[in-house]
Amino acid sequence: MKRLIILATCTLFFFSCKESFLELYPETGITSSSFYKTTEHFNQALLASYEGFRYWVNNGLHIDEMRSDNVFYTLYSGDRGPYVAFEKPCLFIDDEDAANYGGGPIYNRWRYTYSNIAKLNTILDRIETAAEVGDEDRKKIIAEACFLRASYYFILVRSFGGVPLNLHEVVTAEEAFQARESLDNCYAQIMEDVNTAISNGLTVPVNFPADNSGRATMGAARMLRAYVHMSKPSPDYAAAEADLKAVTQMNYGLLDEYEAVFDPNNKNHKETILDVQYTEDGTGSQYARFSWKFIPKCENTADIMGVGGSNYAGTDYSGGWAVPTEEMINSYEPGDKRLLPSICVAEGTANGDAFTFERIVDDPRNYACPAGKAFRYMVRKYYHPPYTYSLKSKENFPVYRYAGALLLLAEALVQQNKNAEALPYINQVRQRAGLPALSSCTLQNVADEMRHELAFENRRWDDLKRTGLVKQVMTAHGERIKALYPWVKTTNNDGCYKIDDFRMIYAIPPRELDINYLLEQNPGY
Repeated sequence: MKRLIILATCTLFFFSCKESFLELYPETGITSSSFYKTTEHFNQALLASYEGFRYWVNNGLHIDEMRSDNVFYTLYSGDRGPYVAFEKPCLFIDDEDAANYGGGPIYNRWRYTYSNIAKLNTILDRIETAAEVGDEDRKKIIAEACFLRASYYFILVRSFGGVPLNLHEVVTAEEAFQARESLDNCYAQIMEDVNTAISNGLTVPVNFPADNSGRATMGAARMLRAYVHMSKPSPDYAAAEADLKAVTQMNYGLLDEYEAVFDPNNKNHKETILDVQYTEDGTGSQYARFSWKFIPKCENTADIMGVGGSNYAGTDYSGGWAVPTEEMINSYEPGDKRLLPSICVAEGTANGDAFTFERIVDDPRNYACPAGKAFRYMVRKYYHPPYTYSLKSKENFPVYRYAGALLLLAEALVQQNKNAEALPYINQVRQRAGLPALSSCTLQNVADEMRHELAFENRRWDDLKRTGLVKQVMTAHGERIKALYPWVKTTNNDGCYKIDDFRMIYAIPPRELDINYLLEQNPGY
């Protein structure tokens, strides 16, 4: 009864108001009906849709990189409130609770990837009737939007398996709810989108960095299609080979020095096929935070970063995540020039969980911690102090690099028993790393090279799945972790690091199951 009274009161109030009460200001404000008209409008919408890659970076740190044998994490009892979301995937004990944690990496992967797909659906639906957009601009916009939508669905299927395929702007409630498609159908749609992107003629960079500003190019589309060919249920390695050889005929090349690839003062160079773009001038919001997540949690961040800011709390910038393992350090071949630019040691003192930083030790090999000191291994690849703004940095994050294209090509060739043909491609990468050329090439050689070349780039977990090495590698990794950290075994009743088949993908967030009655949970969860 009370609800009816309130409704009646509101209704009377509404109709008793003057007409001016309903007038919307400002009259020149942009709305969805007035926006998608010009080429500039669509380009603005496209740029906003690249945001999905930023979430791939942040979420991938926890559910791609930390799902692998490259890294672990530093336990800090005072800052592990979101334990179910950020630690369980690393330990292979993730469940529906981990997937349902708001702000957690599994939940955010689903939520924000679909959010950006929705933006692209609007672009693709409305560009067809945009009379003010010329035919050439229309083709370019469709190409870029299809590349992005294919990229995001590829992220989703690798994370969750078959997912709902939302391909149009949602305008009714009924359109918002769809059942899951089969994995084959999802891959077919991804392939259709990336084929459209390629046939519509994305650009090929010629001058670096002028023509390589972080937007989709033909090289990025060919890389995506090669990954899709090699990851789908029935891989097509010959098709991937053709795409990757096309990339080698573009204008990309390896930089002379590995560490120069990640220098924030040297962005979008000839080795960059696609980077997630970040900048920081103190006024905008286009900055990165992952550099702060790779450093240890410490009492004196100003001494390690050049500017203060607590990295003890906050899921976007808390430190101590993705800590390189000693086994990862020892896995580098002697003389590998990639180790020192990738991993270092933060040395200091500890009082319980609290760590106070004192100095960086450049070489982590055979490091012996002095008496009375404490240390943390640390990813150095994205560490370029001094920083200017607290909890902010400007390093780009790689999506596709030319070195990765060469190694993926080597993998595609080995998978076709063309091992000898793979040698020139893998040896180019090894030569830059200061390593001797291989005289023969196996799938394990390629996997090892990818591990070190693409370390801490959110690639290792998917690489292990694609090459069928997950159970072998991650079971051994789990045994090492449990031996090093007894609390891992005792806290979880020795239930961790059981590499079950169903854990090749994650649980769908239960909130989504509650909202969409057509969805079904992945088996095992």
